[in-house]
Amino acid sequence: MVSVAFKQNLKKKYGIKFNNEKLLEDAFTHSSYANEHPGRKDYEKLEFLGDAVLELAVSDYLYRHFPRLNEGELTRMRSNIVRTEGFSEFAVECGFPEEINLGKGEEKAGARKRKTLLEDVFEAFNGALFLDQGMPAVQHFLHLTVYPLIAEGDFNASRDYKTELQERLQVNGPVKIEYQVISEDESKPSFKVQLLVNGEKVSEGQGRNKKAAEQQAAQAALDKNK
Repeated sequence: MVSVAFKQNLKKKYGIKFNNEKLLEDAFTHSSYANEHPGRKDYEKLEFLGDAVLELAVSDYLYRHFPRLNEGELTRMRSNIVRTEGFSEFAVECGFPEEINLGKGEEKAGARKRKTLLEDVFEAFNGALFLDQGMPAVQHFLHLTVYPLIAEGDFNASRDYKTELQERLQVNGPVKIEYQVISEDESKPSFKVQLLVNGEKVSEGQGRNKKAAEQQAAQAALDKNK
């Protein structure tokens, strides 16, 4: 069950109060939990809907707020926003992980921290919100969570250096790629990371957040092998 405290926080922080609370419950129910509790629905259909809702909502926002970008640049920016890492971090910031209903096996396996699962729940929540209150409510929620970071430049239309580096390094088979935080100063804010490939340091990067620092480190690694 979704906690009373979480529902209160949704209302206080985001102005959200579900008319149909069953939709909210379903959005936080993993299939493993539903299998152990006959009669419960999992979030998979809501995730399907939420994926489409978020893509439309983000596309609409980008189209209206970045009129100078061309179609290719808008597509790259949207891709940077809706990738697994981005949505999973938003789920954490909104306090979603603690509310997920998991089966015993998945709980023991640490699924609550799994990025792909957190992305699924973020999508399912927005799918549920769309069914309950329509696109204006989804847009309002995103204006309080996702869009401020877009406006601040956390996502941009430039190349995705991390993905480009991964594709280049793994062309001949699996390669272990790690980004480790060396230092952070949240007062500025500023993050510094190092990039390790198969355990060996390849480059460093620095940025106003962890994602930006990782992108810089990946870009530095690519520049070394031009």
